[in-house]
Amino acid sequence: MTALTLSTAAAPGLRADAIVIGVAKGAEGPVVAPGAEAVDKAYDGKLAAVLETLGASGAEGELTKLPAPAGFKAPLVVAVGLGAEPGTKDEDTGYAAEALRRAAGVAARALTGSRKAAFALPVDSPGAVEAIGEGVLLGAYSFDTYKENGGQAKGTRAKNGKAPLAEATLLGGKPRDAAHKGAVARAVAVSEELNRARDLINMPPNDLTPAIFAGIAQAAAKEHGIKVQVLDDKALTRGGYGGILGVGGGSAATPRLVKLTYTHPKAEKHLAYVGKGITYDSGGISLKPAGHNETMKCDMSGAAAVFAAVVAAARLGLEVNVTGWLALAENMPSGSAVRPGDVLRMYSGKTVEVLNTDAEGRLVLADALWAASLESPDAIVDVATLTGAMMLALGSRTFGVMANDDAFRTALHEAADEVGEPAWPMPLPEHLRKGMESSVADIANMGERMGGGLVAGLFLREFVGEGITWAHLDIAGPAFNEGGPFGYTPKGGTGSAVRTLVRLAELTAAGDLG
Repeated sequence: MTALTLSTAAAPGLRADAIVIGVAKGAEGPVVAPGAEAVDKAYDGKLAAVLETLGASGAEGELTKLPAPAGFKAPLVVAVGLGAEPGTKDEDTGYAAEALRRAAGVAARALTGSRKAAFALPVDSPGAVEAIGEGVLLGAYSFDTYKENGGQAKGTRAKNGKAPLAEATLLGGKPRDAAHKGAVARAVAVSEELNRARDLINMPPNDLTPAIFAGIAQAAAKEHGIKVQVLDDKALTRGGYGGILGVGGGSAATPRLVKLTYTHPKAEKHLAYVGKGITYDSGGISLKPAGHNETMKCDMSGAAAVFAAVVAAARLGLEVNVTGWLALAENMPSGSAVRPGDVLRMYSGKTVEVLNTDAEGRLVLADALWAASLESPDAIVDVATLTGAMMLALGSRTFGVMANDDAFRTALHEAADEVGEPAWPMPLPEHLRKGMESSVADIANMGERMGGGLVAGLFLREFVGEGITWAHLDIAGPAFNEGGPFGYTPKGGTGSAVRTLVRLAELTAAGDLG
């Protein structure tokens, strides 16, 4: 991953391939953002006019390259749009963290193939340092493992592309300031784990079976002092995990349930995170139609997010206990696959009539939710690429938040907004529960077609222990970006919900969630 450093050096004398500056959209044209004063001075104070001549407006995501002025050791200036210039109201605190994060990501991606870049973006607080650092590290992400020469030593080039930006220096950051150093450390820890989640999501399903995923989790747990327990198919059978076994029964790659436990000696609260980990989803007997299979390697994005969040919590040393549950299975059609009409006895003891084998995520989550409930945590959050209905409701960049507690749902929504992950609170209408009534089992895994994302949430609620606060994040839309990259978001796996889960753990550790 890109190396991140702080420097108080002046931009003109810094040896780098490029100097990155910010430009905002002002009322009368582009405005050079704070941090770039030395660069603007070298253009005789006319940098904004030069940029406007080149077509720049300061709009978010816009990028303009121009030769560096005489006397600079870097040959290139890269101006990246920050969006609207902050106003002058008393409550205005300058450029929003997300604007800085996105701008840094755009610039980092544009500088693929460069050895070093200096970022002279607005730095007025440790929060700005962290946002710019995250933007750089997430924006520079590249998944080249399967390209010729890919995955080699840092700085090498793959045959079909260029190596990511090797080093980024944040100008204006104070290398000896504890708050600034802490901001960089947090940005590195969270970004490295989020990028680990992206790697897992992007891996082809022939190389990421449930057993391999479990092995990766075991290795990371050992490295970071996290306890790990892996239940294989035999242990799942002994334990009565009918949901996970039912979904995984059609595949030669047997299922796993992975429990990751991070504890802190001073912790007073316990969070449980549960992730859907369908390493490939064919739909099973209810086979998906042509055109809907190609990206189904991403159906383990929830488990990847939970895995990354637990490791990040450990790396940050948060004073909260966090248990991660990865419900891992491959959903395939075969003679041993679960059939529409079958009845599964879940880990909780409830029976489920399977009406559609492509509604499999809720089945593996149900077992993991009950397992998590038995430890009586203060709150449970499950994360899943669960329903196409949620994509229809919220699009491809926003995840839905459902909960059995309105205050907790609001807290999660606010945490997501704080870290720059678009989310929206969704209801759990009681009248939709009736559609899941079954004549042969306690509940069916399908209900009314309309409001399908909410029906799935109501199903999951049935498997949460009584009195336990619970929330469900349906990340079906933002988990995998099939379009072009934007901001700090690449094409492919995004790592959606990782930062929200980490922020929730931080707030819980600080006692800010009650």
